[in-house]
Amino acid sequence: IIHQYSSEGILLSLILIIICQLPSRCLTRFVSNYHPAEDVTPELDAQGTNYFQELIGVLRWAVELGRVDILLEVSLLSSHLSLPHIGQLHQVHHIFGYLKISPRRRLYFDPDYPRISEDRFESFDWYDFYKDATIEGIPTNMPELLGKEVEIHCFVDANHAGDKVTRCSQTGILIFFNRAPILFLSKRQNSVETSTFGCEFTAMKPAIELIKSLRYKLRMFGIPVNGPANIYCDNEAVYKNDAISSSVLSKKMHSISYHFCREAVASGITRIAKEDTTMNLADLFTKVLPKAMRDDLLDRFMYCFLVRCEFSPRRSGFSHHH
Repeated sequence: IIHQYSSEGILLSLILIIICQLPSRCLTRFVSNYHPAEDVTPELDAQGTNYFQELIGVLRWAVELGRVDILLEVSLLSSHLSLPHIGQLHQVHHIFGYLKISPRRRLYFDPDYPRISEDRFESFDWYDFYKDATIEGIPTNMPELLGKEVEIHCFVDANHAGDKVTRCSQTGILIFFNRAPILFLSKRQNSVETSTFGCEFTAMKPAIELIKSLRYKLRMFGIPVNGPANIYCDNEAVYKNDAISSSVLSKKMHSISYHFCREAVASGITRIAKEDTTMNLADLFTKVLPKAMRDDLLDRFMYCFLVRCEFSPRRSGFSHHH
């Protein structure tokens, strides 16, 4: 494929040979220390751009079908659909090479309840702060609730200033029904936050919005919901501001997300616990982790050959055994 570029009136030709056989040693999703926003290779022409977009569409379908282990990389590359570079196209080929040689992972849908310690969650009286939000709004036109109750568990994380060009943060959300992963999200935040606290709070708000919509959908399907949704975040300040009624927000710029999240806790929709950073499953969707750490987190809710994934009594509630 011949791509033509013009610089200062001089026509330059660059011959890009795309090898049909995918790379054979793609043990990771990206080449080491690569970031799409820092790519300085030449831009693709119209034909190459269309080809790049088609490949991204294929990878998105792979994610929808269960290959959430490439969700972050596909999300980062999707930010450059309008004007991709040659190096970014090479990284797309690299992801396909990873899928070719990596173990075929499958999401593990387990209907059993996870074993979660109740000591991790604290209860407070919220009446003096949110008098009108002490009871969750239940739809009056929902059908009769039948069958087994569903518990909702959510892992939330944010990579502060992860984009090295715009310094926008990356939001990662992973939601479970009982022990079955149902919803996963990796998205760049629209605003630039000056602190880790700010970007984590910004990630918490859409997570609670998704939980509210899922609780409503379950009830309208006639499925009972068991108690409040459990949210796990690894930021101590966000946990304290959301879960402890006496905490006071010192940064007024985050007051909307602050009251929105606290109101959800006061109404019994959610409750929040502090999760260790190394055990937060949402880390998979916010930052490029070392292969060993990434595989350890993936093994906690995905099949990998003969690996069976299940919850455990440990803090995150996830483990695996062969």
